[in-house]
Amino acid sequence: MSDDDATANLRHRLQYGALRGVIGTLRAAGWRRASDFGAKLGALGYSPLGIRRRVVERQIAAAFPGLGHDEVLAIARASYENLGRTSIEAALLPTIGRDGVLALFDGVDNWPAVEKAISAGKGLIFVTGHLGNWELAGAYVAARGVALDVVARHMENPLFDRYLTSTREKLGMAVVHDSDAVRRTPRSIRAGRAVAFLSDQGVLGLASTFVSFFGMPAKTPRGPAVFALRLGVPVVFGCALRQPNGRYRMSFEAITVQDTGDRERDVDAIVAAYTRTLERWVRRAPEQYFWHHRRWRRQPPGTPEELRDPSR
Repeated sequence: MSDDDATANLRHRLQYGALRGVIGTLRAAGWRRASDFGAKLGALGYSPLGIRRRVVERQIAAAFPGLGHDEVLAIARASYENLGRTSIEAALLPTIGRDGVLALFDGVDNWPAVEKAISAGKGLIFVTGHLGNWELAGAYVAARGVALDVVARHMENPLFDRYLTSTREKLGMAVVHDSDAVRRTPRSIRAGRAVAFLSDQGVLGLASTFVSFFGMPAKTPRGPAVFALRLGVPVVFGCALRQPNGRYRMSFEAITVQDTGDRERDVDAIVAAYTRTLERWVRRAPEQYFWHHRRWRRQPPGTPEELRDPSR
């Protein structure tokens, strides 16, 4: 019996059993139908269930103050549908293999930024956010032959956690749980591997700093910036956005890493740079962002009332 099996309670087992049953059914239905089912399932979370609906709507309205009420609601509903699609697609990824992953994309922008970083032979740090299909983005990079570690949080359900870890590994990614990131990242970088971080959610054991995200101070992980400066590693932002035809487009951007000798200021500058980049991409497809996470829940003392957490 594995440690995961030993710590799983009845609720965990029932949840996991239901998940595997749904995956089996949807696999037989085919990718497109399964994705569409995920969108419908996600929409139920918005209405009638209303799971975190107030949080989502308030954060969208604060990030895009020029939008009308109906526009906010439309983006909110679409974000639930995207989350449903992303969840189902992530569960099905190991069933389609490397060639299947690449076939889901209708193109890639700026792959040379990745090739240039890798050719330097120093390893590579990827940063992304909960935008588009972030699981598929990692799978795409691995499918292109990049030796990739992904830093991930443990899930509350240990059986889900084991399944997702197995899913990522089958697609060529090595999973580093956030509790091991401090120890494992330097080792992976020195071995010439790439390490991917989600830059809009905290990492256990890694410090954060407050930078502007949609004009409001948001607590943001410093880890990718710290490792980039300490190890002399290039940083590349990447995201996979869903296109109107249902396929994806992968895009990359190099993030400027400048070492002036003032480590604290340089780290903060890099964090601000990859956060600005994420914000710019979210503005292109706000309906594909994970607004369900309270992005501005933690803020520095003395934050003006108009810039405080909009989801309160």
